[in-house]
Amino acid sequence: MNKNLIVILGPTGIGKTDFSIYIAQKLNTCIISSDSRQIYKELKIGTAVPSDEQLKKVKHYFIANKSIYDYYNASQFEFEVIDLLNELFKTSNNVLMVGGSGMYIDAVCNGIDNLPTIDEEVRKNLLDRLENEGIDSLRTELHKIDPDYYLTADVKNPKRILKALEVFIMTGKPYSSFLTKNKKERDFNIIKIGLNIDRQKLYERINLRVDIMIKNGLVDEARKFYKDKNLNALNTVGYKELFEYFDNKITLDKAIELIKRNSRHYAKRQLSWFNRDKSIRWFNPSEKEKVIEYINSEII
Repeated sequence: MNKNLIVILGPTGIGKTDFSIYIAQKLNTCIISSDSRQIYKELKIGTAVPSDEQLKKVKHYFIANKSIYDYYNASQFEFEVIDLLNELFKTSNNVLMVGGSGMYIDAVCNGIDNLPTIDEEVRKNLLDRLENEGIDSLRTELHKIDPDYYLTADVKNPKRILKALEVFIMTGKPYSSFLTKNKKERDFNIIKIGLNIDRQKLYERINLRVDIMIKNGLVDEARKFYKDKNLNALNTVGYKELFEYFDNKITLDKAIELIKRNSRHYAKRQLSWFNRDKSIRWFNPSEKEKVIEYINSEII
Protein backbone atom coordinates (compact mmCIF):
# COMPACT_ATOMS: atom_id res chain seq x y z
CA MET A 1 0.00 0.00 0.00
CA ASN A 2 1.21 3.51 -0.83
CA LYS A 3 1.46 6.37 1.62
CA ASN A 4 -1.49 8.76 1.90
CA LEU A 5 -1.67 12.28 3.29
CA ILE A 6 -5.31 13.03 4.09
CA VAL A 7 -5.90 16.77 4.29
CA ILE A 8 -8.95 18.05 6.16
CA LEU A 9 -9.48 21.76 5.56
CA GLY A 10 -12.14 24.42 5.85
CA PRO A 11 -12.93 27.88 7.20
CA THR A 12 -12.47 28.98 10.78
CA GLY A 13 -15.24 27.86 13.11
CA ILE A 14 -16.39 24.93 10.95
CA GLY A 15 -15.45 22.27 13.51
CA LYS A 16 -12.28 20.81 12.04
CA THR A 17 -10.77 19.81 15.39
CA ASP A 18 -13.47 17.42 16.62
CA PHE A 19 -14.06 16.14 13.08
CA SER A 20 -10.40 15.34 12.48
CA ILE A 21 -9.99 13.62 15.85
CA TYR A 22 -12.87 11.30 14.95
CA ILE A 23 -11.33 10.50 11.55
CA ALA A 24 -7.85 10.01 13.02
CA GLN A 25 -9.20 7.57 15.60
CA LYS A 26 -11.00 5.61 12.88
CA LEU A 27 -7.81 5.41 10.83
CA ASN A 28 -5.59 4.84 13.86
CA THR A 29 -3.26 7.67 12.92
CA CYS A 30 -2.00 11.07 14.07
CA ILE A 31 -2.74 14.68 13.14
CA ILE A 32 -0.43 17.36 11.72
CA SER A 33 -1.85 20.82 12.34
CA SER A 34 -1.63 23.23 9.40
CA ASP A 35 -2.84 26.25 11.33
CA SER A 36 -0.39 29.12 11.08
CA ARG A 37 -1.33 30.48 14.52
CA GLN A 38 -1.88 27.37 16.62
CA ILE A 39 1.85 26.71 16.32
CA TYR A 40 2.51 29.49 18.84
CA LYS A 41 2.68 28.20 22.41
CA GLU A 42 1.82 31.58 23.94
CA LEU A 43 -1.49 31.93 22.09
CA LYS A 44 -4.19 29.53 23.22
CA ILE A 45 -7.62 31.12 23.58
CA GLY A 46 -7.56 33.38 20.53
CA THR A 47 -6.26 30.66 18.21
CA ALA A 48 -8.73 27.97 19.38
CA VAL A 49 -5.98 25.50 20.21
CA PRO A 50 -7.35 21.99 20.87
CA SER A 51 -8.00 21.36 24.54
CA ASP A 52 -5.79 19.09 26.64
CA GLU A 53 -8.57 16.51 26.53
CA GLN A 54 -8.68 16.62 22.73
CA LEU A 55 -4.90 16.42 22.46
CA LYS A 56 -4.91 13.30 24.63
CA LYS A 57 -7.23 11.49 22.22
CA VAL A 58 -4.90 11.72 19.22
CA LYS A 59 -1.22 12.57 18.84
CA HIS A 60 -0.90 16.09 17.36
CA TYR A 61 2.11 17.76 15.74
CA PHE A 62 2.76 21.48 15.17
CA ILE A 63 0.57 22.56 18.07
CA ALA A 64 2.24 25.07 20.42
CA ASN A 65 5.71 24.11 19.18
CA LYS A 66 6.96 27.60 18.29
CA SER A 67 7.17 30.95 20.07
CA ILE A 68 5.66 34.24 18.93
CA TYR A 69 9.22 35.59 19.22
CA ASP A 70 10.46 33.12 16.58
CA TYR A 71 10.41 33.99 12.90
CA TYR A 72 8.37 31.37 11.09
CA ASN A 73 6.75 31.03 7.67
CA ALA A 74 5.15 28.63 5.21
CA SER A 75 8.48 27.70 3.63
CA GLN A 76 9.87 26.50 6.96
CA PHE A 77 6.62 24.66 7.62
CA GLU A 78 6.91 22.84 4.30
CA PHE A 79 10.37 21.47 5.03
CA GLU A 80 9.59 20.53 8.62
CA VAL A 81 6.37 18.72 7.69
CA ILE A 82 7.98 16.83 4.80
CA ASP A 83 10.73 15.66 7.16
CA LEU A 84 8.12 14.58 9.71
CA LEU A 85 6.07 12.74 7.09
CA ASN A 86 9.15 10.78 6.04
CA GLU A 87 9.33 9.50 9.61
CA LEU A 88 5.61 8.94 10.16
CA PHE A 89 5.19 6.99 6.93
CA LYS A 90 7.71 4.45 8.19
CA THR A 91 5.11 3.18 10.65
CA SER A 92 1.79 4.33 9.18
CA ASN A 93 0.36 4.36 5.66
CA ASN A 94 -2.06 7.20 6.42
CA VAL A 95 -1.47 10.56 8.11
CA LEU A 96 -3.95 13.41 8.64
CA MET A 97 -3.12 17.08 8.13
CA VAL A 98 -5.76 19.48 9.41
CA GLY A 99 -6.17 23.24 9.29
CA GLY A 100 -7.41 26.34 7.59
CA SER A 101 -4.19 28.08 6.54
CA GLY A 102 -4.23 27.76 2.77
CA MET A 103 -0.63 28.84 2.33
CA TYR A 104 0.61 26.19 4.75
CA ILE A 105 -1.49 23.47 3.14
CA ASP A 106 -0.34 24.43 -0.35
CA ALA A 107 3.28 24.48 0.82
CA VAL A 108 3.09 20.83 1.87
CA CYS A 109 0.98 19.61 -1.05
CA ASN A 110 2.56 21.59 -3.90
CA GLY A 111 5.72 23.17 -2.60
CA ILE A 112 6.11 26.86 -1.98
CA ASP A 113 7.52 27.64 -5.42
CA ASN A 114 4.14 28.67 -6.81
CA LEU A 115 3.54 32.39 -6.39
CA PRO A 116 1.36 32.83 -3.31
CA THR A 117 -1.83 34.77 -2.78
CA ILE A 118 -1.07 37.69 -0.50
CA ASP A 119 -2.89 38.17 2.79
CA GLU A 120 -4.82 41.46 2.85
CA GLU A 121 -3.27 42.47 6.18
CA VAL A 122 0.26 42.06 4.82
CA ARG A 123 -0.64 44.24 1.84
CA LYS A 124 -2.27 46.89 4.04
CA ASN A 125 0.72 47.05 6.38
CA LEU A 126 3.11 47.57 3.47
CA LEU A 127 0.89 50.28 1.97
CA ASP A 128 0.89 52.02 5.34
CA ARG A 129 4.67 51.83 5.40
CA LEU A 130 4.87 53.24 1.87
CA GLU A 131 2.75 56.18 2.96
CA ASN A 132 4.56 56.80 6.25
CA GLU A 133 8.16 55.91 5.37
CA GLY A 134 8.31 56.56 1.63
CA ILE A 135 9.51 54.38 -1.24
CA ASP A 136 13.23 54.71 -0.40
CA SER A 137 12.83 52.72 2.81
CA LEU A 138 11.05 49.87 1.01
CA ARG A 139 13.54 49.99 -1.84
CA THR A 140 16.43 49.60 0.61
CA GLU A 141 14.71 46.62 2.23
CA LEU A 142 14.14 44.97 -1.16
CA HIS A 143 17.81 45.41 -2.08
CA LYS A 144 18.78 43.68 1.16
CA ILE A 145 16.43 40.66 0.92
CA ASP A 146 16.37 40.11 -2.84
CA PRO A 147 19.38 41.66 -4.64
CA ASP A 148 18.80 39.50 -7.74
CA TYR A 149 15.31 40.89 -8.33
CA TYR A 150 16.47 44.38 -7.39
CA LEU A 151 18.92 44.37 -10.30
CA THR A 152 16.23 43.57 -12.88
CA ALA A 153 13.12 45.25 -11.43
CA ASP A 154 11.79 48.74 -12.09
CA VAL A 155 12.58 49.94 -8.58
CA LYS A 156 10.99 53.32 -9.29
CA ASN A 157 7.65 51.54 -9.54
CA PRO A 158 6.11 51.14 -6.05
CA LYS A 159 3.93 48.25 -7.22
CA ARG A 160 6.96 46.18 -8.20
CA ILE A 161 8.62 46.79 -4.84
CA LEU A 162 5.45 46.08 -2.87
CA LYS A 163 4.84 42.81 -4.72
CA ALA A 164 8.33 41.51 -4.02
CA LEU A 165 8.14 42.46 -0.35
CA GLU A 166 4.67 40.89 0.00
CA VAL A 167 5.93 37.56 -1.33
CA PHE A 168 8.94 37.61 0.97
CA ILE A 169 6.83 38.36 4.05
CA MET A 170 4.34 35.60 3.19
CA THR A 171 6.91 32.92 2.45
CA GLY A 172 10.33 33.90 3.74
CA LYS A 173 11.75 33.45 0.24
CA PRO A 174 12.91 36.13 -2.22
CA TYR A 175 10.52 36.94 -5.04
CA SER A 176 13.17 36.03 -7.61
CA SER A 177 13.11 32.39 -6.43
CA PHE A 178 9.47 32.03 -7.54
CA LEU A 179 10.00 32.88 -11.18
CA THR A 180 10.56 29.24 -12.23
CA LYS A 181 7.03 28.30 -11.05
CA ASN A 182 7.80 24.60 -10.79
CA LYS A 183 5.35 22.47 -8.79
CA LYS A 184 7.09 19.94 -6.59
CA GLU A 185 6.31 16.26 -6.92
CA ARG A 186 5.47 14.37 -3.73
CA ASP A 187 6.08 10.66 -3.18
CA PHE A 188 2.78 10.21 -1.37
CA ASN A 189 -0.89 10.31 -2.39
CA ILE A 190 -2.85 13.39 -1.32
CA ILE A 191 -6.57 13.23 -0.49
CA LYS A 192 -8.21 16.60 0.19
CA ILE A 193 -11.45 16.88 2.14
CA GLY A 194 -13.17 20.23 2.61
CA LEU A 195 -15.73 21.00 5.32
CA ASN A 196 -18.40 23.63 4.81
CA ILE A 197 -21.96 24.53 5.79
CA ASP A 198 -24.52 27.17 4.90
CA ARG A 199 -22.83 30.60 5.06
CA GLN A 200 -25.29 32.07 7.57
CA LYS A 201 -24.90 29.08 9.90
CA LEU A 202 -21.14 29.36 9.62
CA TYR A 203 -21.26 33.03 10.57
CA GLU A 204 -23.48 32.23 13.56
CA ARG A 205 -20.95 29.63 14.72
CA ILE A 206 -18.12 32.11 14.33
CA ASN A 207 -19.97 34.75 16.36
CA LEU A 208 -20.71 32.22 19.11
CA ARG A 209 -17.10 31.07 19.17
CA VAL A 210 -15.90 34.64 19.67
CA ASP A 211 -18.32 35.04 22.59
CA ILE A 212 -16.91 31.87 24.14
CA MET A 213 -13.33 33.09 23.63
CA ILE A 214 -14.16 36.34 25.42
CA LYS A 215 -15.80 34.41 28.27
CA ASN A 216 -12.73 32.14 28.52
CA GLY A 217 -10.36 35.06 28.99
CA LEU A 218 -9.24 36.30 25.58
CA VAL A 219 -9.02 39.90 26.81
CA ASP A 220 -6.54 38.96 29.54
CA GLU A 221 -4.55 36.78 27.14
CA ALA A 222 -4.25 39.62 24.64
CA ARG A 223 -3.32 42.11 27.38
CA LYS A 224 -0.45 39.85 28.40
CA PHE A 225 1.15 40.31 24.98
CA TYR A 226 0.16 43.93 24.36
CA LYS A 227 3.81 44.98 24.66
CA ASP A 228 4.60 42.67 21.75
CA LYS A 229 1.75 43.84 19.53
CA ASN A 230 4.05 44.66 16.60
CA LEU A 231 5.15 41.04 16.20
CA ASN A 232 3.90 39.37 13.03
CA ALA A 233 2.45 36.48 15.06
CA LEU A 234 0.16 38.94 16.84
CA ASN A 235 -1.11 40.55 13.65
CA THR A 236 -4.02 38.17 14.09
CA VAL A 237 -7.79 38.49 14.31
CA GLY A 238 -8.80 38.50 17.96
CA TYR A 239 -5.64 40.16 19.19
CA LYS A 240 -5.19 43.19 16.96
CA GLU A 241 -8.73 44.40 17.66
CA LEU A 242 -8.15 44.14 21.41
CA PHE A 243 -4.86 46.02 21.04
CA GLU A 244 -6.89 48.91 19.61
CA TYR A 245 -9.10 48.71 22.68
CA PHE A 246 -6.04 48.84 24.94
CA ASP A 247 -4.90 51.90 22.96
CA ASN A 248 -8.24 53.56 23.84
CA LYS A 249 -9.11 53.85 20.17
CA ILE A 250 -12.30 51.79 20.47
CA THR A 251 -14.53 50.37 23.19
CA LEU A 252 -14.45 46.74 24.28
CA ASP A 253 -17.86 46.15 22.74
CA LYS A 254 -16.59 47.58 19.45
CA ALA A 255 -13.49 45.38 19.62
CA ILE A 256 -15.64 42.27 20.08
CA GLU A 257 -17.86 43.35 17.21
CA LEU A 258 -14.78 43.79 15.00
CA ILE A 259 -13.37 40.39 16.01
CA LYS A 260 -16.61 38.78 14.87
CA ARG A 261 -16.71 40.76 11.63
CA ASN A 262 -13.05 40.16 10.80
CA SER A 263 -13.36 36.46 11.64
CA ARG A 264 -16.28 36.22 9.19
CA HIS A 265 -14.24 38.04 6.56
CA TYR A 266 -11.34 35.68 7.19
CA ALA A 267 -13.60 32.66 6.72
CA LYS A 268 -14.78 34.12 3.41
CA ARG A 269 -11.18 34.58 2.24
CA GLN A 270 -10.33 31.04 3.29
CA LEU A 271 -13.19 29.64 1.21
CA SER A 272 -12.16 31.75 -1.78
CA TRP A 273 -8.64 30.33 -1.50
CA PHE A 274 -9.83 26.73 -1.21
CA ASN A 275 -12.35 27.05 -4.03
CA ARG A 276 -9.46 27.47 -6.48
CA ASP A 277 -8.49 23.86 -5.82
CA LYS A 278 -10.75 21.50 -7.78
CA SER A 279 -9.19 18.42 -6.17
CA ILE A 280 -10.98 19.13 -2.88
CA ARG A 281 -14.05 16.96 -2.14
CA TRP A 282 -16.50 18.90 0.02
CA PHE A 283 -18.63 17.54 2.87
CA ASN A 284 -20.86 18.78 5.66
CA PRO A 285 -19.16 18.29 9.05
CA SER A 286 -22.02 15.97 10.03
CA GLU A 287 -21.08 13.51 7.27
CA LYS A 288 -18.31 11.71 9.14
CA GLU A 289 -19.18 8.24 7.88
CA LYS A 290 -19.40 9.46 4.28
CA VAL A 291 -15.93 10.93 4.67
CA ILE A 292 -14.59 7.62 5.98
CA GLU A 293 -16.11 5.87 2.96
CA TYR A 294 -14.60 8.44 0.62
CA ILE A 295 -11.16 8.11 2.19
CA ASN A 296 -11.26 4.33 1.88
CA SER A 297 -12.22 4.66 -1.78
CA GLU A 298 -9.32 7.04 -2.48
CA ILE A 299 -6.58 5.30 -0.51
CA ILE A 300 -4.05 3.76 -2.88
